[in-house]
Amino acid sequence: MASTYGAPQVLVASNRGPVSYAVGEGGSLNAKRGGGGLVSGLSAIGADADALWVCSALSDGDREAVRRGVGEDGVRMLDIPADVHADAYNGIANSVLWFVHHMLYQTPLEPVFDAEFRRQWASYETYNRAFAEALAEEAARGAVVVVQDYHLTLVPGMLRELRPDLRIGHFSHTPWAPPEYFRMLPDDVAGQVLRGMLGADRLGFLTQRWADAFTACAEQFAGGLGGTRIGVHGLGADADFLRKRSHQQDVEERMAALREEIGEGRRTIVRVDRTELSKNIVRGLLAYRRLLETHAEWRERVVHVAFAYPSRQDLAVYRDYTAEVQRLAEEINAEYGTPGWTPVVLHVKDDFARSLAAYRLADVALVNPIRDGMNLVAKEVPVISDAGCALVLSREAGAYEELGEDAITVNPYDVTGTAAALHEALSMRPEERAERSKRLAAAATALPPARWFLDQLQALRG
Repeated sequence: MASTYGAPQVLVASNRGPVSYAVGEGGSLNAKRGGGGLVSGLSAIGADADALWVCSALSDGDREAVRRGVGEDGVRMLDIPADVHADAYNGIANSVLWFVHHMLYQTPLEPVFDAEFRRQWASYETYNRAFAEALAEEAARGAVVVVQDYHLTLVPGMLRELRPDLRIGHFSHTPWAPPEYFRMLPDDVAGQVLRGMLGADRLGFLTQRWADAFTACAEQFAGGLGGTRIGVHGLGADADFLRKRSHQQDVEERMAALREEIGEGRRTIVRVDRTELSKNIVRGLLAYRRLLETHAEWRERVVHVAFAYPSRQDLAVYRDYTAEVQRLAEEINAEYGTPGWTPVVLHVKDDFARSLAAYRLADVALVNPIRDGMNLVAKEVPVISDAGCALVLSREAGAYEELGEDAITVNPYDVTGTAAALHEALSMRPEERAERSKRLAAAATALPPARWFLDQLQALRG
């Protein structure tokens, strides 16, 4: 550790940083700016606030940037060995902790906590310690450190041992598993996760439900919260950014292209998701097929605009899920399509401008995750839908706590019930749809990203 404490008074630690690098022709390094709520939130700190973002090098381009000393002011990227990162990120964070918190395991077959798991868990410990040591080295005395998400659950406890003077927070962007599911983890590993988290002065969650689940786990398996405080910060949509960005020229162009694909005068059911297992895209498609089967009056009158952007394709289960989404969309089109009507318009190439175009065209937004920490899509669509949209929303999404009153709520496992909800949404009078959408947008923007982040800083300093 450095002999003197560094300058930053605010530090953020996350697996992914605000920029990423790719090696271009001739060995040039091309930077790409990140997006999302956390990037927007950090912009509120200001350039003169002695802030530092500590993140991991995710790609060969990132690692090359670290070796060349290339980077942005206010960002420290850690050159963690690629094999350690792969074990920690894919082996543990995305294949174990994500599955536990989203309750995704097929329990007769998985999980299997064997020697390979133990090897990967050692990498997860190494990965977390690299962050803790970097933060300890960089932080000014008494600085505030906000650690992000399930990739870094051990960091608060490790950092507390290295720098007891720091004010440490951790924010979970996912759900937290209830005790009866969390206890699937090996006892020593569950204990490490909880002790790591409880090394923080304050833990933040997206909803009270996830905060209560963590508290229950801590009480059952760690003897309580100790001196750790719990807070709830429901990340909202950035209304100003979305409204401005959604009326730029590239979005207008994509709206014109989508209108051509949809056809004149047809209603739209829009979903925009990653092909993440928890997003429940397959059951959404099955519900749409059930709608066409049971309500023939909607045939040729509605189009399901489904954007399913590939996620975590280095994991076989995700590749298989993406393939199933494509197969089912093709099957529906083959079964019900006509020469002038394609029932499902599916796109799998990520295109933010096209997503915004779909938001604007949405009559119905379908958000039916099995389990979701928040789900910003549910909040974004009502903000920018041109005519107002009806929201069909899973009761298992974190956003349900804020939006449920004006949404049509569904059990995400109930395909028949979801089909009925889609029919109800499509049948809603335009005036009611617009009024509900207005109330949804107000609730969705109550805590925009900048305020969300600054509230956490204030709570840690207080």
